[in-house]
Amino acid sequence: MKFLVTMGECETRDSFFTAHAIAELRKHGEVVFNETGSFSLNKQQLMEQIAGVDVLLSGWGAPRVDADVLAKADRLKVHAHTGGTVASVVSREEYERGITVLSGNDLYARSVAEGCLMYTLMGLRRAEAYVGAMREGGWRPQPDRNIGLIGRKVGIIGYGAISKYYLELLQWFDVELYVASKYMPNEDATRFGARLVSKEHIFEHCDVISLHSALNDENRGMITASLLSSIKEGALFVNTARAGLVDDDALLQELQSGRFQAVLDVYPAEPLAADSPFRGLDNALLLPHIAGPTFDMREKVVLELLADILRLQQGEAPRNAIPYEYAVRMTV
Repeated sequence: MKFLVTMGECETRDSFFTAHAIAELRKHGEVVFNETGSFSLNKQQLMEQIAGVDVLLSGWGAPRVDADVLAKADRLKVHAHTGGTVASVVSREEYERGITVLSGNDLYARSVAEGCLMYTLMGLRRAEAYVGAMREGGWRPQPDRNIGLIGRKVGIIGYGAISKYYLELLQWFDVELYVASKYMPNEDATRFGARLVSKEHIFEHCDVISLHSALNDENRGMITASLLSSIKEGALFVNTARAGLVDDDALLQELQSGRFQAVLDVYPAEPLAADSPFRGLDNALLLPHIAGPTFDMREKVVLELLADILRLQQGEAPRNAIPYEYAVRMTV
């Protein structure tokens, strides 16, 4: 078996393809790395190197495996993507060729769900204000008030791998769950004790609103100024999805009113500009796109993808396959 890794030599590649991960891969075949000096192979470089490759291990910045690439891929059986979303690296032709597409989406989703829970609790309990007061030599900030998650009304916008795990984590807190998504099966809603409602209902009635939709042409700008203006006073808005889902100007204007709190992990341009007006908001907890996956997930993803490749070799079903219908709904 021949593996081709699209990531070039850098700290990022080393974090995924650790000495242990490389040793495990080499137990099962030849591992060829991107030695071009670039962060990722480009399309032309991939076309030049993919002949004779059985497993493509793509990563961030990799080109799409389209018809041109597939014309050179004489032995490709598995496309294992070390990222989560595969929307930018796969094509319909790849699926039609019978190539199995895998990704780290499920492991990443669990990690991001963990981050979502942390952000929600930090926002409700005003962790930043209390930590800041202590760091500055004080004690408790004024007003000295925080709230908990137990028994709150929590609204989830979008249903996918991350929100599924987040809903599982929320079970302990005995919350009232509301979900706005056309992709959530009724049986899942029953299992989690969630009510399927409109976005409008969630924004008007929920204490916590957590955004989990994928960013694509259908969803871009879905959180409108009208929705943001309907958030109830004292609520918490959490965005660990993508900034492009939200009317950024309207969000800033509403937050400046002080009516509600927000935890933001994603921004229209990253890094967030040093002079961004969001930085001066006392009611916005800002984080630098770190909800997940955590760093330790990277090696685990490579090892789990390898385990799936071996399952396929043995005629077993992989655990991390991404069907085409799901791939096209993922964030680009």
